[in-house]
Order: sequence, then structure tokens, then C-alpha cells
Amino acid sequence: MADVLTAENADAARVGAAKRALRDARRRRSARSRTVTLLLALAGCGAFLAALCVGEYTVSVPEVLASLAGYGDDGTDFIVLGLRLPRALTGVLVGVAFGLSGAIFQRMLHNPLASPDIIGISFGASAAAVVAITVFGLGGAVVSGLAFGGALACAVGVYLLAWRRGVGGYRLVLVGVGVGALLSSTISYLLSRADIYAAQQAMVWLTGSLNGVGWPQALVPAAALAVLLPLTAALARPLRGLQFGDDSARGLGVLVEPSRFALVVVGVALTAVATAAAGPLAFVAFLADPIARRLTGGTALAPPALVGALVVLVADFTAQHLMGGVQFPAGVVTGAVGAPYLLWLMARSSRIGRSG
Repeated sequence: MADVLTAENADAARVGAAKRALRDARRRRSARSRTVTLLLALAGCGAFLAALCVGEYTVSVPEVLASLAGYGDDGTDFIVLGLRLPRALTGVLVGVAFGLSGAIFQRMLHNPLASPDIIGISFGASAAAVVAITVFGLGGAVVSGLAFGGALACAVGVYLLAWRRGVGGYRLVLVGVGVGALLSSTISYLLSRADIYAAQQAMVWLTGSLNGVGWPQALVPAAALAVLLPLTAALARPLRGLQFGDDSARGLGVLVEPSRFALVVVGVALTAVATAAAGPLAFVAFLADPIARRLTGGTALAPPALVGALVVLVADFTAQHLMGGVQFPAGVVTGAVGAPYLLWLMARSSRIGRSG
């Protein structure tokens, strides 16, 4: 009897030690996530302030702060509030939307390639915008609205084509890649048939740019995110459950298909809003969540949103001021950074597949 009690006590001690180790690991991960999130927020504020200060006419930090507080002079207010603030604010909103949409799709489908600009959603927006510019000669807010509709229509098509009593991650990615290739061919055909001026306009939009953004363009994504951010926060728990697979999610009480459908709708809406505001900025949604998860080691949604905002702000600043005196669209920089990462990820996946 004494031996049995001793064994039971030893087992209980081991279980208690394992539970304490698990709690300690969770506390360390939570502390790391909070610290990294704070640092990302500070870095984003620094990039935002740099976007307001630096330009053809440099404005000092105290002058920027005075203008933001309502105490600047007319000239500074025009530069900061009229020209630079809407552009920087749109960059933040677009980055947040792309970062969250990428995190939703990649986590929900358990696939790092399941990004809106990989699975065809951004191509839907691009095709609609190119049709509007090259065929009908439209511009401005009309192009943005049609791009929004094109993204939604493409997402519905991909979802329906991928549906087989549910939506599997790899099936959705493969269908999205196929639809994206078809839409890419359509875009190329339209550009080859358009006149040079319309083709140039379309190419700038396709690259993704914050050039010429004013308050009307900034207010639309601000209003949309005021609705979409609370919805994203409400869906964070089902998303965490879906990350462990459908069976585990059901065991945790998650309604799998309704939750997945709601997440797809919100993710598509975030992508459509961001694409309509700034064009399909390549690889922002693709990069934000992997960077955030590598930095934090956690699954919170705030870090990928902050990483997306920081990537867009830094890319736009680089394209404006650090490219040899020539202003480029921000999508040139994000594409140059994201393409090598995509190649590395595909090569890594190929090595893992061969090894087992």
C-alpha cells in the first residue's frame, strides 16, 4: 500500500510540475507578445511621424505636433493636414486591413500560401479596375468601388468552386491560384488592347500606390474598418479554434462551417477595402502574419495588423524618398521584398515534402 501511495504521489507531483511549466510558458509567451506588440506600435508611430515630417518641404516634429493639435500656421497645416496626413492615415488603414485579412486566411486554412494576393481575391479587384479604366475610361472613386465589387465577386466564385461539403485549405488555394491565373491573363489582354494613357493609368493602379490620396480616399477605409474591426475581434475565438483543425474546433464548441463562412466574408471585405483604397499592394497580406508570429510566438490578431501598417508606411516612405530622387509606387517596394520571401517559402516547403 505504501508503494502504491508513493507512486501516486510521484505521478501527482509530475503532473503538477508539468502544469506549472505550461503556465510559466504561457505567461512568458504572453509577456513576449505584449512587449513585441508595444514595440510594433511604437515603430508604427515613428514611421507615421516620419511620413508627416519628410518631403520636399521638411517640417519639424514640434511643428507637426502643433499642427495636429490645431495650433499650426496656415502653411504647415496645408502640408501636414491637407497633403501628408491623409496619405499616411490611408497607409495605416490599408496596412491594418491587409495584415488582418492575411492572418485570417492563413490561419483559418492552415496554409502560409493562403493569402488574398495568392488565392485570387486581389486579382478580382484588379480585373474590375482595369476594365473600368481601359474599357470605360473611368477613374477615381468609381474605380475603387468597382474594385471592391470585383474582389467580392471573385471571392464568391472561388468559394463556390472550392466547396465540396466544406472548404478545404489546399483546395481553396489551388482553385484561387487557377482563378487568379485566368484573371491575370484577362488583365494582360485588356492592357495590350488599351491606348497608352489608359494602360499607364491601369499599370500604376495595378502596382499599388498611395500617390494622390486625399481625405475622400482616406475616409472610406476608415468608415469600413470601424465596422470590420469589431467583427474581426468577435471572430478571433472561432479562428483560434479552427487553427487546430475542424475536429478539434468542434470539440471546443466552434460552429465550423458558419464560422469559416463568416471569416471568409470578413477577410474578403478587408482585402476589398484595402485594394479599393490603394490598389493591390503586393505581398503585404502575405508577409504580415508570418512576421508577426515569428516575432511574438503567439496568435493574437493585433501584431499582424501592426506589421501590415508598418510595412505599408515604410514601403511608401522608401518609394517616395529613398529611390534615387524618383518617386515610385509603394507596390514596387512591397513586391521587391515579398517575392524573395515567397520563393524561400516554396523552396522550404519543397525540402520538407521531400524529407517526409
